[in-house]
Amino acid sequence: MFSCHHVFVTLFLYRYLRLAVNLLGFCLHRPVPIPDSPRLTSQNVTVVIPSLHGDGGELWDTIRSILATEPYEIILVTVGAQEQHAKHVVKELNLSTVRVYSVSQANKRRQIVRAIPEIQTDITIFADDDVTWPSTLLPWMLAPLEDERYGGVGTNQRLRRAESPNLQQRVWGYLGALYLERRNFDCASCMFIDGGLPCLSGRTVAYRSSILRDPAFTYEFTHEEWLGQYQLNADDDNFITRWLVSHGQKISFQHHKQAEVLTTLEDNPKFLKQCLRWSRSNWRSNITSMFCDRHIWTHQPWSTYAVYMTTVSHWAIVWDLLLIYSYLDMAGSWPSDFRDMGLTMLAGWMFSSKFLKLLGHYIRHPGDFLLLPVSILFGYLHGFIKGYAMLSLNVTAWGSREGADDDDANRMIRMNQKHQEAFDYRITTGSYTQ
Repeated sequence: MFSCHHVFVTLFLYRYLRLAVNLLGFCLHRPVPIPDSPRLTSQNVTVVIPSLHGDGGELWDTIRSILATEPYEIILVTVGAQEQHAKHVVKELNLSTVRVYSVSQANKRRQIVRAIPEIQTDITIFADDDVTWPSTLLPWMLAPLEDERYGGVGTNQRLRRAESPNLQQRVWGYLGALYLERRNFDCASCMFIDGGLPCLSGRTVAYRSSILRDPAFTYEFTHEEWLGQYQLNADDDNFITRWLVSHGQKISFQHHKQAEVLTTLEDNPKFLKQCLRWSRSNWRSNITSMFCDRHIWTHQPWSTYAVYMTTVSHWAIVWDLLLIYSYLDMAGSWPSDFRDMGLTMLAGWMFSSKFLKLLGHYIRHPGDFLLLPVSILFGYLHGFIKGYAMLSLNVTAWGSREGADDDDANRMIRMNQKHQEAFDYRITTGSYTQ
């Protein structure tokens, strides 16, 4: 029989052991160093950019920053008539190392599959059309791939902050910057502890081309099943990360200033729609990893506890209330001075835990510390976003980018009864793989 003391200690350890160990892992993490005589160079790299557009300043700023790293070539895969716009710009700018293709419908998986047969290099990097690369990026991303055991490499990301933002842009931009900071922290710490991470983000990620060319990969990538009811054509980066883990490929995360990619997020209320989309993706992928694939339980036990299980178990406002209630229940018979001192210490630790993993951001932008109450309140609000996402996992709409949802019906297609029965059989027999 658990006493109130056992309840409080169990709740406290379950929640904060993760933070304490991850802080240590983050401090000890070091990226794979660049070798003195690398076998792989920028000429072994093809960069694939799936894009909704064939023109626009942001897209071409991205391409220019990538060209500065001197890859073998860039393959831009756009949608429909945008191909002609892109080819016109490529011709006007005389970009001999940029090739342009298109697909008929806006879908990142289809765009990736369209590019794969055109790749001629050993390494492929997928990049979003709104990122900015440092000129030093490629040597750092290629360093882990010198080891044949590694199949994928991710890198840390920072928000490209708006110039002269108004108050609304500053607040939303602050929340977006913390999202990326938290992601960097989790990836670096888990990578040090057990070589795991939640997802190799598609904003910029490197893979061995041989993995992508595998017909088995291509088939599963274009026929992923979600709970035996739907064919899923969203969450491409989550699928590829799971594929690497389930096929014994090691992954790496290069957390280094010279490997830091800048990206954009919404700096307006549409950021909430981005959070909702990310949360749905996390639910779908982490449930698949824990209960269908199941490889992470043995391959990445710490990451399973520290990242994957938080999808189900981490609800900030619920945990905070449970901790305070269980403490007051435990300390009810204590002298008031000791009880109040303990409550103050608990509240201080709970407050500190809200920003400890984000210290890097506050060191770079100390003025943002004034917005800390906003991030705490948003952390509580995010529980409701996550709850709504859990109840709407069959929704794949972006809702935050023009043209992104034109072909949304193709991202989640209901399967027929025959396919569902085959899926159920593979789950019950333990033969489900990706």
